[in-house]
Amino acid sequence: MKVRQPGFDFASIRPHWAPVREFAQSYNAFSTVPAHIEPYLVKVMMRVKDELGEEHQALRENIEIFNKQEVQHCKQHVAFNKMLYKLGYAGMQDLEKPYRDDYASFLANRSLRFNVAYCEGFEAMGSAAGQVFFEELEDYLEGADQEAVDLWKWHLAEEFEHREVCFQAYKALFGSGPFAYFYRVWAFIFAVKHIGTHTARVAAYLNGVDRESMTPEERERSIERQKTLKAKISKASRKRLLKVLSPFYNPGKMIPSPGMAALLARFG
Repeated sequence: MKVRQPGFDFASIRPHWAPVREFAQSYNAFSTVPAHIEPYLVKVMMRVKDELGEEHQALRENIEIFNKQEVQHCKQHVAFNKMLYKLGYAGMQDLEKPYRDDYASFLANRSLRFNVAYCEGFEAMGSAAGQVFFEELEDYLEGADQEAVDLWKWHLAEEFEHREVCFQAYKALFGSGPFAYFYRVWAFIFAVKHIGTHTARVAAYLNGVDRESMTPEERERSIERQKTLKAKISKASRKRLLKVLSPFYNPGKMIPSPGMAALLARFG
């Protein structure tokens, strides 16, 4: 693990940065997640670090790197999202506010166990999303704007790189017995539903804006492309995410996707 500071320039990126615009809008919707979840992750893991004893010094050091990586993810996606607001999708911000407020509520009203387990659930989603992006979506990435592709590959490769930090933090604080296992699985399912509901709303808004200027025939084709994309990503994600439900799940044993190491080497 290491901290990287890529110098992305989003000034010339189009909202439809991939040939299949519904694919681009799907990931544009996902881009609202790191803008708000990453600051939350950092705050939770700072609390974790304060709770860990000296016997967990290595984990404490990894949390430092983890937090710095997440700050970079937030910074880059906030810049990307501002480009989307300026290019006709300012309504995204109305959908982001309740999502952002959820994290403030979690920090104020939920237990540390819940917050750490939720973070681990998101990180499990992130590592699976990285595998899907690197291994399953070549057809959608062909001909896409390189800056946007690099943003997602860098981000998701780092998500995979630090995939076990929250898992180890949860284990260190709350153990690995039956209750810890079932609570982790429950929080994972909660996180999947919570994040998935938000991104679906944003994607619906983005595609809705696009479809306002389409003919009925174009709109039907757009809806069909979105259904095909959703089915492909759901199938590719499901077979990876089901592993998270196992009592023997250990993200540290997962093997990086081909191309992840080379991509990260480009950014230092």
